[in-house]
Amino acid sequence: MTNARGSIGAIWGVGGLIGVLVYAITRISTRSVVVLSNDLGWHHWAVLLGCAAFMAYSEGYRGFHRSFSPRVIARARYLSTHPQPLRLLLAPLFCAGYFHATRQRLTVTYLLTAMITTLVFIVRQLPQPWRGLVGLSVVVGLTWGTLSIVVLAIESLRGRQPDATADVPASPA
Repeated sequence: MTNARGSIGAIWGVGGLIGVLVYAITRISTRSVVVLSNDLGWHHWAVLLGCAAFMAYSEGYRGFHRSFSPRVIARARYLSTHPQPLRLLLAPLFCAGYFHATRQRLTVTYLLTAMITTLVFIVRQLPQPWRGLVGLSVVVGLTWGTLSIVVLAIESLRGRQPDATADVPASPA
């Protein structure tokens, strides 16, 4: 029974995170795609391509694919073998590293959350078309990141585990 609960928790954790990311992608893209109906100049297209390339690399590849996504899968694997009621209930937050993590992981997770929240507030203050161009660039990075989690989850189910640590405390708490 513990193994079944752990497996369900791991699926809930990864699936819940994917759901949050898909929601964000959908929400941002529907608000941002309207910018493409504007009469954009070459400088707008240059900014869009530059920002999209930057976000694909920094957010999608470096942030998600190389760091966050493998850790999500490692934490889901940990959850599947160490199911506890709170972790199971809040599995998406557990897999994202918001609790039962090393001090360093907690610090990085909460600082990144604060930084992202601040950037979202700043971008919302930008006038169109700039807000939409940045939004579309963010969609590129989030889409890459979401697909990265999906691919790594499928690979994990096939027995190929990512080379990442779950960043859980050493004590069995």
